[in-house]
Amino acid sequence: MSETIEKSQTERINEKHQKHIFNAVFNYYETPLPLQRGRGVHLYDFDGREYLDFFAGIVTVNVGHCHPKVTAAIQDQAATLAHTSTLYPTAPIVELAEKLAEITPGDLNRTFFTTSGTEANETAVLLAQLATGSQTIVALRHSYSGRSSVARSLSGQAPWKMQPNQIASIVHAPAPYCYRCPFKLTYPECGVACAEDLEELIVTSTPGVVAGFLAETILGAGGFIVPPQEYFPIAVDIIRRHGGLFIADEVQTGFGRTGGAWFGIEHTGVEPDIITMAKGIANGAPLGATITRDDLADRFNPGLSISTFGGSPLASAASYASISVIEEEGLLDNAAQVGTHLSQRLNELKERFQVIGDVRGMGLMQAIELVKNRETKEPAPDVAVQLMEETKARSLLVGKGGLYGNVLRIGPPLNITTDQIDQGVDALIASFEALE
Repeated sequence: MSETIEKSQTERINEKHQKHIFNAVFNYYETPLPLQRGRGVHLYDFDGREYLDFFAGIVTVNVGHCHPKVTAAIQDQAATLAHTSTLYPTAPIVELAEKLAEITPGDLNRTFFTTSGTEANETAVLLAQLATGSQTIVALRHSYSGRSSVARSLSGQAPWKMQPNQIASIVHAPAPYCYRCPFKLTYPECGVACAEDLEELIVTSTPGVVAGFLAETILGAGGFIVPPQEYFPIAVDIIRRHGGLFIADEVQTGFGRTGGAWFGIEHTGVEPDIITMAKGIANGAPLGATITRDDLADRFNPGLSISTFGGSPLASAASYASISVIEEEGLLDNAAQVGTHLSQRLNELKERFQVIGDVRGMGLMQAIELVKNRETKEPAPDVAVQLMEETKARSLLVGKGGLYGNVLRIGPPLNITTDQIDQGVDALIASFEALE
């Protein structure tokens, strides 16, 4: 008689995931890693193994896993009032809206709450179209805006589209991707040609007037692409001269991720007309938001509009608590200081390992682009896959992205320390050495 071997919890979860979840919902690693719990900058599997989290749930868990203050806020709210829909005002939603008006740049004062960055971006696009009377939206190549029909049409990466653009009034401008400049130029001698090209794009590919320009201030799924400092002042000026509004997509960059400021656009000196946000807004609770000026909010009048789950008491309480933690623990400054240390350490790796073509980023949003040859810059997605396995084996969790799947994305919680950064970078070094 053969002996029956009992399956582990990890095996059972992976089998059920494969059986009952859409195959399109992909997992990292050859053998996916079910996680049981988290605390601070660490995650734990069902065998009790500890992992240093260098990706924070896709740059979402900004104040760390299960932060006591955020957890307490959710528990208290759940015991008081969990759901009403937007048909009824609640204290958590108005208090959060007031706080967002306080911390966002410029005169942004009115918020529409949703449950995701996808919905936030779609709300912003509709607002720009209603406010300007134009339908045309300019987006960026290499961008990612979400998974609805509008958001997939906005996204500038084939793997995320699934189908051809379903929204005809979207045009895509060259990405400010200096490492892979679409014009084969070198910054700063290029004169930021990618921004200047918006003029030609508008007068050749649109009716000459546009509703808006939606752009991530750092292109997240595109591989943490950081535009040159001059990019947004030039680009936004062109957009506004052609009647459009500037929508700053801060879904990944918001809430201190870039270090030293609440939002990535604040590093450029440009005041957006609309900001979209999600991810780090509530440390993992499902919440998205679109904030704009009073005059523009008054133009959002398509008839009736509600959001059943947008700005729920639970998510709003979690968000307010998360923002409070960032303020009380000085995490904007910590992200800048520790991010500088992380950048220095990653550039040391670049000097050592020829497979690293580029290191870039801002604050605690850093990327390593992997190539087969530094001269040709041929992407090395196979190396990225192998490195993911090696880092996992060394109890380090990192992200992956880029159009070619060859970029390691590093975005730990904002309360990580320099010692923990060094621990993670040491694991990266050992992983690169293993491949050599």
